[in-house]
Amino acid sequence: MDLQVKDISGKVVGSVVGDDSVWGAEFNEALLHQAVVAQQANRRQGTQDTLTRAEVSYSTRKMRAQKGSGRARLGSRKSPAMRGGGVAHGPHPRSYTQKLPKKMRLQALRVALSGHVRDESLVVLDAIGFKAAKTRSVVELVKALQLSGRTLIVTAGKDDNVVGSCANLPGVEAVEARNLSVLQTVSVPNMVITQDAVKEVDALWGKGAAS
Repeated sequence: MDLQVKDISGKVVGSVVGDDSVWGAEFNEALLHQAVVAQQANRRQGTQDTLTRAEVSYSTRKMRAQKGSGRARLGSRKSPAMRGGGVAHGPHPRSYTQKLPKKMRLQALRVALSGHVRDESLVVLDAIGFKAAKTRSVVELVKALQLSGRTLIVTAGKDDNVVGSCANLPGVEAVEARNLSVLQTVSVPNMVITQDAVKEVDALWGKGAAS
């Protein structure tokens, strides 16, 4: 698949061949949804905890007689019906981890990347080459490419100048190609990727990567 390549001014300067299995994958909503839900679940800490009636610090003495008072039957101060008593059916520490087979994870990422190609929200740059970490550089890049909304910039390797330039822009994020995730990819309406990063992505998740 040929992907159009632009420079940082937004001018078309050529094209790059992308792996069809990565950039031309058939849309699979069920797989994409499952992968996103799994990643969101894996981010949960699962540390919520409440005290049961066995754990609250109160006397176990029965508060009033079972009969004769004309009021409801009531046990100890620990009862969930009492203010400050134990919590019935409350949350306790647990793991929310969901595991997906490797082939499913790989294919979900391919589907997510291909979605940007279909939606024409993918911009391939010949290079970024920021000489310093300046917010203005990213602002000018986004303006030149006529992007609106959140933007994800993907580089082939670690680029401190790009990361630093995005640090003060809440709507722009930079990531290395090898750290791309399904959730990150589908959460942004715009993706900007360098030509070298396209080759890196193809090498990581192209044909034969799942074998």
